[in-house]
Amino acid sequence: MAKPAEESAAAEENLPPASTPHQFSLRDLTGHELNEAIRGVPVSEDDEALTEVNLTGAAGQANQLMNLDHPVRIEVEGPLGDYACALNSQSDVRINGAVGNGVAEGMVSGKVRVRGNAGVGGGAAMAGGTLAIYGSAGDRCGAGMCGGGIFVRGDVGDEAGVGALRGTIVIGGDSGKNLGDAMSNATVFIRGRASSLAQGVAEAPLRNRELLRLGLLLINASIRGEAREFRRIVPIAILRAEQSLKGEINPHWR
Repeated sequence: MAKPAEESAAAEENLPPASTPHQFSLRDLTGHELNEAIRGVPVSEDDEALTEVNLTGAAGQANQLMNLDHPVRIEVEGPLGDYACALNSQSDVRINGAVGNGVAEGMVSGKVRVRGNAGVGGGAAMAGGTLAIYGSAGDRCGAGMCGGGIFVRGDVGDEAGVGALRGTIVIGGDSGKNLGDAMSNATVFIRGRASSLAQGVAEAPLRNRELLRLGLLLINASIRGEAREFRRIVPIAILRAEQSLKGEINPHWR
């Protein structure tokens, strides 16, 4: 008769091996080869637990993880260069290092989190998803965006949100000059000070609906902070329409 310890050992031998994250090196693969390798990773059947992919060998390479469209969680160890995760769809990417210009430019969906600073044009022309920058960002952050949310824990440069049609930009620190220049139906929340607001935008009261929306964005970006600490910046035309209680705002008022 088998002893309990022997039965336990036999049971452990019959268990399937523990799953390990898929791992690739940026030093060994071109950008195209890396994307193809990631697309070949099986998708998790559990929507709450994405398949994990670990990327090593990051040393500031440009044009990495562009046009990626695969529902996996990607952990990048090290910095990346320009246009990291541009046009990203579905993927949840976490970059443990700084990035260059154009991070998540044109992003459609998913999440990109940067644990470092970002260059010029972070989240420019993005249509959806969440970009979280845990350091500071350069000029023209969120330029021309038409959807999605951007959170910058630190400061941003000049012309943040320039030409933004829709979407939300949250600035945890200060901003440079011309904040919100030519902004249409987008909203900026800022906790610090702006060097200057662009013509055509103004500070607006932080209503309950904005508190809720901002709170959800903070949670989605895994950022600690109280929504009430921020101020809301919107186009003057939207502020006037809110004050006159005219109802829905035409997003193409310009």
